Amino acid sequence: MPKHTRVYIAHIEGEDIASMVATAKRLSDEGFTVMPHFPARIIQDQGTLQDWISMYQNEAGVNEALLLAGGTTKQVGEYHSSMQLIESGLFDKSGFKRLHVAGHPEGNKDIDPDGGNKNVSEALSWKQKFSNRTDASMAITTQFCFDADVVKKWADAIKDSGVDIPIHIGIAGPAKLQTLLKFSIECGVGASMKILTKRAKDLTKLLLPYKPTQILEDLASFKAKSPSLNIEQVHFFPLGGIKQTADWAREE
Repeated sequence: MPKHTRVYIAHIEGEDIASMVATAKRLSDEGFTVMPHFPARIIQDQGTLQDWISMYQNEAGVNEALLLAGGTTKQVGEYHSSMQLIESGLFDKSGFKRLHVAGHPEGNKDIDPDGGNKNVSEALSWKQKFSNRTDASMAITTQFCFDADVVKKWADAIKDSGVDIPIHIGIAGPAKLQTLLKFSIECGVGASMKILTKRAKDLTKLLLPYKPTQILEDLASFKAKSPSLNIEQVHFFPLGGIKQTADWAREE
């Protein structure tokens, strides 16, 4: 990948922070911009959060973070949401220059169990107000999705509600169809998954790897017709492997 490409480091429950920081340092030393995850629900307390921030900053030169609740419903300590991480003030005091927050074009049942979007919408509005009063650069990094119409409808809806934080849209990189279906179910991808299931029924396409060409072309077309569309960058989920995704992105 080109130098200065932003690389997210997912922090899965049970991972040792020392190994996460070591990975961040290696990537930073190789010339990449590093953005580790800070999942609120697996952070024990403010002291732990401060330790993580200090380790990333002092040992790996990190000054960016993706703040999110985390993929587990179990809360191990003081925090349960990214808003609480922001409210701690520790990222601001430590001089972090960029903070990303999670976005969910198809909703998130961990946050809105009824399948609606009330809690998600209120959280984004709160983060918009924070963005308005802080010097930190912000963006909404979204879950991956397969339907450009679903993405545009969501992006338009949050902008109409007053949220104009730039969107880095999540896109699944090229992968086997079975792999994408597995991760889509695990990650709670919603109605847009019908694009995959429809493809799975076509025997001529079943064994061919999925490539995100169509959704990116559709989103580019939407952006060309409506330059005010908030989608500014693409965030690839390399579900089929980092090298495969990087090779495809470079060739395309």
